Amino acid sequence: MLEEQFSRLVRYAAMDWLDARPAEGVDYAALSTFEYEGIHIPLMDRQRGIRKPRGFNAALSIRTVYTPAGQEPPYADAAGSDGLIRYKYRGDDPQHPENRALRRAHLDGLPLIWFVGVASASYQPIYPVWIVKDEPEQLQFALALDEAQRVIASQPEETPEQRRYVERLNRQRLHQPMFRARVLAAYESRCAICALRHVELLDAAHIIADNQPHGDPVVPNGLAMCKIHHAAFDRDIIGLRPDLKIEVQRAILDEVDGPMLRHGLQELHGHAVMVIPRAQAARPDRERLEERYEQFRRDQVGSR
Repeated sequence: MLEEQFSRLVRYAAMDWLDARPAEGVDYAALSTFEYEGIHIPLMDRQRGIRKPRGFNAALSIRTVYTPAGQEPPYADAAGSDGLIRYKYRGDDPQHPENRALRRAHLDGLPLIWFVGVASASYQPIYPVWIVKDEPEQLQFALALDEAQRVIASQPEETPEQRRYVERLNRQRLHQPMFRARVLAAYESRCAICALRHVELLDAAHIIADNQPHGDPVVPNGLAMCKIHHAAFDRDIIGLRPDLKIEVQRAILDEVDGPMLRHGLQELHGHAVMVIPRAQAARPDRERLEERYEQFRRDQVGSR
């Protein structure tokens, strides 16, 4: 019982410590500096995906490695038929010590920290998460991303409303922050349009909106943009051709205002984007660009 109480205190202290760090991703070097009451407790294992510190019975954290765009991940963590995210076992032995450590966290109701790779050696922490189901036949655990998902997972059947809640929370707590982190990493934290470098002023813009077909939260469907250019893109004030040249809405080009309008929008017309990812597979998907550009053109016709 004392070990479980200490383990629980360490977890919440670690989450408070992560709250005070930049949200754009952490690496092993930073995670290895965590201490609790003078005790050095690295939050991630350099060699293993499941972290169980010395003296703990239950796992403290889990990790999903970064997979570059266009490549298959080594472990297929994905949502199950109930909408809950699955985390694959270490190997194919349910009794592997790391799998037993996760099972212990499940049985004790202990929260975990999930480090999801957003770039090489860079991770986005998602916390707290809980293991709510052990599925040895599928070699996986089911994760809950909040207390409500834990309650839903404990029920014999879920309602359609509960399923929609689970999926909505997955977008808010997992897919959206991971999309942002991965897009910003691919663009090296610079706006594609103007090359602004201030991360706190950058967003990950969808080429195709996430509520539309082909609107997947993947890097080729994303563009790093400062907040002004993101808003202009979303409202079709600026459009992006498939050759990555920028077009500005005709009404905006004709408008007379101050220097922000002139330098921030009007002078973009006809110029190419300033930043694209180094990796070919991470660059904007041409078919999605064509689909979005057609929408921009239709909106220009409709606004005349």
